[in-house]
Amino acid sequence: MLNWKLRSSHKAKVNTPELEKAMSSYLKTLSSPDIGFFGLPNRKDLVEETQKVFNQFKHKKYFIHIGIGGSALGPEMLLSALGNGSGVKFVFINNIDPDDMCRKLDKVDMKEALIYVVSKSGTTAETVAAMAILMNALKDAGIKENQYKDHFVFCTDPVKGELRKLGKEWGVHTLDIPSNVGGRFSVLTPVGFLPAMFSGINVQDVLEGAEDIQRHLSDPKIGASFFELAQWIKELHDQGVNQTVLMPYSSLLKDYSSWFVQLWAESLGKNGKGLTPIPAYGATDQHSQMQLFMEGPNDKVMMLIEVEKFHNDYPLKNSLSGEAFKNLAPFKLSDLMKAEFEGTLTALQENGRHVVHLQIPSLQEEYVGQLILFAECLTVMVGELIKVDPFNQPGVEAGKKYANEWLKNHQ
Repeated sequence: MLNWKLRSSHKAKVNTPELEKAMSSYLKTLSSPDIGFFGLPNRKDLVEETQKVFNQFKHKKYFIHIGIGGSALGPEMLLSALGNGSGVKFVFINNIDPDDMCRKLDKVDMKEALIYVVSKSGTTAETVAAMAILMNALKDAGIKENQYKDHFVFCTDPVKGELRKLGKEWGVHTLDIPSNVGGRFSVLTPVGFLPAMFSGINVQDVLEGAEDIQRHLSDPKIGASFFELAQWIKELHDQGVNQTVLMPYSSLLKDYSSWFVQLWAESLGKNGKGLTPIPAYGATDQHSQMQLFMEGPNDKVMMLIEVEKFHNDYPLKNSLSGEAFKNLAPFKLSDLMKAEFEGTLTALQENGRHVVHLQIPSLQEEYVGQLILFAECLTVMVGELIKVDPFNQPGVEAGKKYANEWLKNHQ
């Protein structure tokens, strides 16, 4: 089970009546019909519908995923952490860089490809642009519009939008993103399910892990610990701590940090408030950013994630006489990772840094599911405490407006 522990001299100022009241209010908020992400682990219907689509297209050799932001970061995170090499070749079209697009599509056999187009609104400019390029690529491969149903799957709003309309017109399978689930909270929907299934990930186990977080937040003791963490972050925020470092000691969780960046930044960065997220991963960033984290401004919440047991390991036994080699010879590679994690954790604490120690037993579906819902729930709780709406993104919408105006003026 995912565990978390504060490693800081600052203690949250929470009394029991306030805690119980806050947790009751928070759980009521999460149960609101307007907020769908917390109930996603119970939406077995979404898994069943995705499974039907997977069964129809599982013979495909290429999986081209078109999406941006929450429509891509979540699926990429799942595949990086859990993908087991199913043999399918994945291509994520998650930006509109023409050179990157060319490099990614250069060796794809379009006749063997499934193109998964993900957009909640169905009008995301970057996604529409990539889709147009893929339509042209299909045409170049001799595939006609009446064959699109054999090459496209859409994922969008259940009832409205351009993709929903186009799916009906072309006869393309169209999976649902629940209308009460925002893009950055959508990884536990068909957005993440379909690529996960193609990668051999057990989606049901991911959801069972997320269900564990659901249950534990209702437990008075664990719920109190969770709220204390959120309150601790809120109090530090009020004192000028305005950055959050997420640093898993696992290369396979590097994309979890990237996913967290959008979740944390887009949900909390409003009205002059928020904690700028900084992605890092150990032990690599001990040789990059750690100097700043250790001795720079003490304006960061440091979240370190420990993976207790790796699936693979290597002995460091060797016959070389150099002291550096001899010192490592009795150990395995995972021992060195453990030593560097513990060393960094201790040094940060001794330097008075604001540290959260997160720990999972291993990189398995259920524990990644726990990490996902934990981060989403913590984000919403911190948003409530610092009094911002964690579900909108007005700053993003303003940029889209001006981009559209530029396009109109340059037709």
